[in-house]
Amino acid sequence: MPPRLRVFYSLLTGAMLLIPAVALYSELSKRSDMWWTPATNQLPLAESRDRVEISVRGRPLATLLEQGHLALTDSAGSRVLGAQDIAVRLNNWDRVRFQRLPLLLTYAAVLGAGLIALVLVATGRLAYREEREPVAG
Repeated sequence: MPPRLRVFYSLLTGAMLLIPAVALYSELSKRSDMWWTPATNQLPLAESRDRVEISVRGRPLATLLEQGHLALTDSAGSRVLGAQDIAVRLNNWDRVRFQRLPLLLTYAAVLGAGLIALVLVATGRLAYREEREPVAG
């Protein structure tokens, strides 16, 4: 392969590698704490039962609240807590991470294949060589 074509294809391959590299970098550099339920959308305790269960000394929090065993004491005095006083924020990072895995693996595979192609093109290993007739002995 002529040197000009080798440089051209090397630059073209390098430019094409920027697509999965930038996508992979942007996916991996996202903040992992952004997957929490927003503070304004906290779930009541009853709605979060399928994702979280809170226990206090081995007893479920919902039961303690229903029986009126929990109280909040502050400078204004003491008052019994109810289920409406408790809200839950969930971290959905585990679900998001699992959903992102195939995309990240695809980006990594494309990036790896592209790097191999770049090395092969840049070093001239993909040069076309004509077939030769076997030498008769």
